[in-house]
This record gives sequence, structure tokens and C-alpha cells, in this order.
Amino acid sequence: MVSAIFHSPLEPLVAPVSPSGASPARAQAATQEASIPAPADTPTPARQEKDKTPVDWRGVWMAFLPPVLGLGLLVGLWEMVSVGTARSIPSPLDTWKQAVVLFSDPFYSKGPNDQGVGWNVLSSLQRVAFGFGMAAAVGIPVGFMIGRFEFLSRMFNPLISLMRPVSPLAWLPIGLLVFKGANPAAIWTIFICSIWPMIINTAVGVQRVPQDYMNVARVLNLSEWKIVTKILFPAVLPYMLTGVRLAVGTAWLVIVAAEMLTGGVGIGFWVWDEWNNLNVKNIIIAIFVIGIVGLVLEFALIKLATAFTFEDVKN
Repeated sequence: MVSAIFHSPLEPLVAPVSPSGASPARAQAATQEASIPAPADTPTPARQEKDKTPVDWRGVWMAFLPPVLGLGLLVGLWEMVSVGTARSIPSPLDTWKQAVVLFSDPFYSKGPNDQGVGWNVLSSLQRVAFGFGMAAAVGIPVGFMIGRFEFLSRMFNPLISLMRPVSPLAWLPIGLLVFKGANPAAIWTIFICSIWPMIINTAVGVQRVPQDYMNVARVLNLSEWKIVTKILFPAVLPYMLTGVRLAVGTAWLVIVAAEMLTGGVGIGFWVWDEWNNLNVKNIIIAIFVIGIVGLVLEFALIKLATAFTFEDVKN
């Protein structure tokens, strides 16, 4: 590099020309450029061939083929049952045509007892939201207290063991007697059936917090509020969300049965009303609607629980 910048007095400023017409300096520079490797980001033929990752067709087939086969099996069995019952059970095609007509205007309203399926689903979801919200407001704090204090745990465990196995619909007459109305009675039923999973899962989560955490809190002389918010809540959150997911699934199951008995507007009442009108096609459509709504609620809560579940990262 030094000799290229500061020329020696013994070297000519102009290099001699070779017989081929190119100076030796230019020939040497061209040789050096040819020997310099290509930059790392320059795509070479071998690298281009390596970047062409083959498509995992087996993974694609395994993702789509089994669900399609499962739905096909369901439709096939449904058609066989429809033929075997002399079409007293509507065929999949007839039910599909009725669903197209039904969902062309799902939010019509022709009176309190004649509303579209959309309004009925929204009414049921509203009752579930009220009952479930009250159950969460009561059940989660109670679960924290039961899991935190042994005295309360011994006090409430017999009561929970006694009340939890009771069928939710057994509480419906109590609600009708106390609240004097079908809508608050249905909300009461949702409340009483949703509270147990949240209490139990939250309490179990609190009891499984490592004792080392509590020892550190005792050494630092933390207040009970800081113990709950800084130590217990982050550790118990996955358990709590599992209880919430179970409670929502139970609430959605119970509201359909409760609305069949209480009447009014709701997907359960709509199913019972269609049965009274001997409209089996709409009953089958309602079954799929109930299943799809429950699936969406379950999927949303699973995603929420996954977002707040922390796993050890293995290096």
C-alpha cells in the first residue's frame, strides 16, 4: 500500500506497456479483483439452490385432510340417519338451504317472541357475561383468600365439596323464587355454576406458589397487598385463566338449558320454540350455532391463557 501511494524515485511514474496493450499494473489489479471472493450477500448458484426450501406437503395434508375427513364423516352419517328415518331428520342439503334463508336476515324483529337467531345469540351471551362477570368478581378473590389462609381453606372446603356437584338447573327454582323473574334467575344460575371452577383453580394456584417466594416476602417485610399483587398474582395467573376457561364453557352449556325453562329471548328459548313449531331444521341449525359460539369462546380463552403462560426457555 505504501509503495502504491509514494512512488520511489527509481520507479517510473508511468508503467511500461506490455505487448498486449495492458500495463502490468492493470493486469495485476485485474488478477486481484478476480481472486477477491464475492460478498456474503451476493447470491451464488449454490446458495440460491440452498434457499429453495422444499414445501412440506405432508404437513399441509396433515393440517387440512383430517378435519375435512372428519366433517365428511359427520355429513355422511347425518345423511344415513336422515335416509333411515324417512327424512324425519332433515338431510344436510335441506338444512343448508334453510340455514342460507335463516342467516340472510339474522337480526329481524317481529315482536318479543319472534326475533332472528342473531338477537337470540346476543341475548344469551349478554346473560352469560353478566353471570360470569359476577362470578369472577366474587370467585377469584375468594379463591385467593382460601389458598392464602389455611383457616379459610378448612372452613370453605366442606361447603365447596357439598355445593359443587349440584346440578346448575337445580338452582333455577331458587332463583325464580328469590328474584321473581326469568332473566335474573337465569343470570343467577350462570353465577352459581361458574363460580366453583374459578374458586378451586385460583385456590390451588395460590397453594402451589413456591414457599421460597413467601420467605423472601417475609424477609422483605412486604405488605399483604404487595404479596398478592407482586408475588401471588403473576404466579397464579395461569391457574386462574384455566378456571375462567372452564367456567365460561360451563356457563354457555347451562344458559341453553336455563332458557328452555325460563322462556324469553335467547338461543335456548329459540330451540324450544322451534321444537314446539316442529321445525327440526332450525333446531339442527341452532345446535351448530351453539357449538360454533362455544368453540369461539373456548379458542379465545385458550389464546389468552397461552399468552400469559410462561415456559422455561431451553438454550
